[in-house]
Amino acid sequence: MRASMSCGSAGRSRLFATVVALALAGVGVTAPVHARSAEPKLRSNSVLVFDRSTDAVLYARRADVAAPIASITKLMTALVVLDAHQPLDESIEISAADHELPKPQPSRLAVGTVLSRADLLHLALMASENTAAHALGRSYPGGMPALVAAMNARAAALGMTSAHFVEPTGLSSQNVASAADLSKLVMAASKYPVIREYSTDPHYAVRVRRRLVEFHNTDRLVANPGWDIVVQKTGYIAEAGRCLVMEAVIEGRSVVIVLLDSFGKFTRLADAKRVKTWMENGGLNARVSMR
Repeated sequence: MRASMSCGSAGRSRLFATVVALALAGVGVTAPVHARSAEPKLRSNSVLVFDRSTDAVLYARRADVAAPIASITKLMTALVVLDAHQPLDESIEISAADHELPKPQPSRLAVGTVLSRADLLHLALMASENTAAHALGRSYPGGMPALVAAMNARAAALGMTSAHFVEPTGLSSQNVASAADLSKLVMAASKYPVIREYSTDPHYAVRVRRRLVEFHNTDRLVANPGWDIVVQKTGYIAEAGRCLVMEAVIEGRSVVIVLLDSFGKFTRLADAKRVKTWMENGGLNARVSMR
């Protein structure tokens, strides 16, 4: 499942970087100009909306500012774990070390629980399970240091120039990236069928010792029939605020939405809905907007 960049995809990557740079410089793309009053009224601090179908940045706000990204980190964790080609059916036992996280977090994965690597990936991507993400890093070839090195190398290969990772869960505020860089991560993650499937699953149950424990997706939008979500991930720590990244099909076109540092429990979801409504009402034909 290794993702390799062809000449064509490399060209698209360079074009994307150029378009984002123009957006961040305040340069518009030749398309119908919409009045500022027609822009989506978003409450997230950093935003990027990118139309993959036309390689156009539709909306950007502070998209070049690196900031803590919380559990969006787990998308990169999943990428490098899958790139290592470790068996997904291999059993991994949760250890005490998997509960020793950068911030104390409750987990229903008790020490001694045995799950497959696929189960751990599923829970990390869908339910943002931190203990599962840590176990994936601990069982990576070479252990946690090798995983973190692979995460930063993958970010560099994707052209994520502002990104830096120190651990696999996102609980550390030292895991940082800009909205523009996270859009590259989302597009890379969307190439992996496993990530697409697990991140958009509404719920999933695993056996924890003798009990079957059900986990639910941290993104309510995956269960909304009005959305066609290809890949998604939520995140939250105090330093990052509420975060949401996704690729969704809107009006028949693939659109990447990055929303960082939303305040309030439901603001990121409300912002995503506002972006979708804006695009359905003509935003897909908007020029680049930057604030």
